[in-house]
Amino acid sequence: MPREHQRYQERPSRLDGAVVWTLDVPPGPPQAARSVLPDGCMDLIWSAGRLVVAGPDTHAFQVDPRDRASLAAIRFPPGTAPVLLGVPAHELRDHRVELADLWSRTAVRELTGRIDRAADPATALEDFALGLAAETGPPDPLTAAVADRLRRGGSVAATAAEVGLGARQLHRRSLAAFGYGPKVLARILRLQRALALVRAGLPYAEAACAAGCADQAHLAREMRDLAGTTLGAYFSAGDAEANSDTPQPSGSRTTA
Repeated sequence: MPREHQRYQERPSRLDGAVVWTLDVPPGPPQAARSVLPDGCMDLIWSAGRLVVAGPDTHAFQVDPRDRASLAAIRFPPGTAPVLLGVPAHELRDHRVELADLWSRTAVRELTGRIDRAADPATALEDFALGLAAETGPPDPLTAAVADRLRRGGSVAATAAEVGLGARQLHRRSLAAFGYGPKVLARILRLQRALALVRAGLPYAEAACAAGCADQAHLAREMRDLAGTTLGAYFSAGDAEANSDTPQPSGSRTTA
């Protein structure tokens, strides 16, 4: 009898730029470990009785295959979660933190219970995020412009000039909004562009150049530095099969 795979699904959120995702884990023995690559995003993740914030990653996060929890989450675009949660992004860099460690435990316990009881926890979590956004207002338009410019392949220097900030000011604002400086964010977003192009069918060399790398060797170095693996290993047959029904590299981060 074939082993039942984990099922990952995502959809655009009603919150601008965010993504709602779920991961259903079937009963049975642990499946193969997987890596989730840095994407510049932060997630608010629910599993029964828990709410966890996944901070911005600077390297691949290794998911413990023994973690059997099914999840529902909302993934916020770069710069959004710190405004909603009231915590600078750099304080959560490379960490998974219980929301109760950031907010009132009473408030988090009430929220968690409401999501636990919901017929659709993912929608309940999204509704909470929408309500929170209505209270806090939108992210800083300047840092939103920085993220958009870098996502489209702009250089850090050109981005700084475009938004009217000096290098130190841009770095300080980026730490609070994204968890790291603009150069790191630019590298992460460039790697994600390249991987998306490879998934779409482009050869490594063409994807590297189209994403803004100097050449395929440059992309390979970035893959090793940020993902801890090689392009060939990442896009091996086993990984391709796993990516069909588990979180994509630019997608979910678990609570482990």
